[in-house]
Amino acid sequence: MMKSFTEHIQRSLVKAITFRTVILISDGMLIFAITHRYDVTLSVMFFSNIASTVLYVIHERLWNKISWGKEKRYPR
Repeated sequence: MMKSFTEHIQRSLVKAITFRTVILISDGMLIFAITHRYDVTLSVMFFSNIASTVLYVIHERLWNKISWGKEKRYPR
């Protein structure tokens, strides 16, 4: 009997949120260093990170459907 690995949507969402948190912080520091304006920094961070998070979840879900690079595990 073969078992395959699939990821639940909750796992994909948590991965996306934690990854985007790291990106949000680094983006904020970089944008503020360039603009020296809090309003521009917050606006760009807000809109770009929401769009990126949605795209990342879609990307994860699509990759979850591809079996390439996944191992099949057989019970002992």
